[in-house]
Amino acid sequence: MEVRKNSEISSELHTLFVRMVPESKHVIDRKKNIYQWRPKYRVFTLYIERFKELKRGLHSVFNELRQAKREDYLEIRINSGGGSVNEGIQFYNLMREKFHGRTCAYLDNHGYSMGALLFCMADKRVVYPYSDLMFHNYASSVSGKGGELKARLEHRDRLLRTFFKEMIVQKGFLSSDEFDEMVIGRDFWMDVEEMCRRGIATHVIVENREIKAKKYLKLIKEEKKEEA
Repeated sequence: MEVRKNSEISSELHTLFVRMVPESKHVIDRKKNIYQWRPKYRVFTLYIERFKELKRGLHSVFNELRQAKREDYLEIRINSGGGSVNEGIQFYNLMREKFHGRTCAYLDNHGYSMGALLFCMADKRVVYPYSDLMFHNYASSVSGKGGELKARLEHRDRLLRTFFKEMIVQKGFLSSDEFDEMVIGRDFWMDVEEMCRRGIATHVIVENREIKAKKYLKLIKEEKKEEA
């Protein structure tokens, strides 16, 4: 399917916009007058709310994202209280398959539970001064014959615990001890400063500028010294 120059697709809770970026010239060496042309590409901008789709509209969003080519780029704007982990893993699978190394997430303005995990999946992770994030263990309910419930719960717990560890422990966002605390019920709430310290946020938008997280921490430290 050929994607139009600019298009929009909405599901029940998420919206996808696609825009074409025209061919552009980039300077490699100005003195030698050497330039490089970057071919046109598409930017897929995905707005995320809760992960709780009950209708088929999400199929259209996924299908459009699967039309991406190697040069295309994915932006995700997250304002989510969480929801279905299964739906979140669908987004993860698609990101790895179609946009590996070409994703940027904006925490605009909060990401809790699955919303936090989706933010952690991106290669570049941008926050704002009042963005906030929360990690906690999954919630679940099952029904069925008594003899099958235990095996089903143990299977899901192993699978989801491995997934959670890959998203937040292997990347250094929580320590193994903190993860164990999370599994038994602790919620981890983080403001922008904490996200920058832990490496969860890579960049911060301050007024109209995007700066690296390390620079933001230096600015915060200087401001605290002036206030002391």
